Amino acid sequence: MTFKNIRDAVRFSREKMTKVNLFESDRMFCDVYGLDPGQEQKVHAHEGADKIYFVVEGFGTFLIGSEEHQLGPETVVLAPSGVPHGVRNTAETRLMLLVFMAPNPNAGR
Repeated sequence: MTFKNIRDAVRFSREKMTKVNLFESDRMFCDVYGLDPGQEQKVHAHEGADKIYFVVEGFGTFLIGSEEHQLGPETVVLAPSGVPHGVRNTAETRLMLLVFMAPNPNAGR
């Protein structure tokens, strides 16, 4: 059995949002993102893959398609395949997210 502690794995950088891969298979991946106040993941889309954001701690403003909402701890949101999405840390505290994507767009690379 493989396990990881997300608080031990997460990284934060003054320069930009960080991504740390926790698990990856041909079918999916799971990352932990660390965003300091003011940092963002620019809006983008994935064809053929769904993404789920789970807020572990902090607050972020999530854009999924044309909807924008501020979400906090223990909240999950889906970015369906092909729909533009991104997140900004507009709070004054750090934001930690678990991010899952399936199928894995990096499979076979």
